[in-house]
Amino acid sequence: MKISVVQEPPVFLDLERSMERAVGLVAQAARKGSQMLVFPEAWLPGYPVFVWRLMPEAEMDATDRLFALSQANSVDLSKGELSPLQDAAREYGVVLVVGIQEVDSAVSGSTLYNSSAIVDVDGRIVNVHRKLMPTNPERMVWGYGDASGLRVVDTAVGRLGVLHCWENYMPLARYALYAQNLDIHIAPTWDFGEVWQATLRHIAREGGCWVVGAATALEARDIPADLPYRERLFPDPDEWVNPGEAVIYGPSGVLHAGPMRARKGLLDAEIDPAAARASRRRFDVSGHFSRPDIFSLKVKRNRLPPVAFD
Repeated sequence: MKISVVQEPPVFLDLERSMERAVGLVAQAARKGSQMLVFPEAWLPGYPVFVWRLMPEAEMDATDRLFALSQANSVDLSKGELSPLQDAAREYGVVLVVGIQEVDSAVSGSTLYNSSAIVDVDGRIVNVHRKLMPTNPERMVWGYGDASGLRVVDTAVGRLGVLHCWENYMPLARYALYAQNLDIHIAPTWDFGEVWQATLRHIAREGGCWVVGAATALEARDIPADLPYRERLFPDPDEWVNPGEAVIYGPSGVLHAGPMRARKGLLDAEIDPAAARASRRRFDVSGHFSRPDIFSLKVKRNRLPPVAFD
């Protein structure tokens, strides 16, 4: 089957216009014959790169203002705010993995989560995984996720699981997915470079699965002119804020497509999901190499709300 990885920027911190761009990318991938489209981490409405560029103690007002803008453009799934992409998945018959900044209006209405939604070809959201542990300054904008979405789910293209960025360095999180018959491992990220590529290559080998890496290709010139503190955050208009590096590794850890560096577009490739299961004959980390008589893992999948009302 053919899959595509998005290496285009959103309209930074503008949910409505980014959603329009996302629907257009689904149509573009479908015209190429793709059956699955993968978006980078927090693509809707854009990864909060400002947390890495502001000193929180000295510039708390700037952080607060940009957080408020980011929050106002986050996705509330309870209000059906992903429905344009669900409709597009249904119309074009494409499985989507969409990185979103999610706001949960059911409890506080304020805390944001780094989430990925898997949308099947019928438009159903079949899983939402919230990043378990935001990395370093990301904790200024994102709350901790839980394991309620730490699942591998059946889709029209195979069994999919997602770990975000440095979640992929968490051995037990990886193992929890391997133990669910994982065909395709999706790694939406903001990271790039040789160390990150080595991580994805290792996961493909360790898990005996396809690995798809997706990061937002973003130039400073892509940032809207009216973004608060734009000149302070992005003084060089020619800067590649993130070069992207969309990539696909095969189940043996061999490079299959990409990395696509400092270029925009879609990375396209044909893969065979069934090859993942066949590859694990030699090494199956959660099967014949697991040694459950020595090691065990318990995963608490229940949602962990801060309050329960009788």
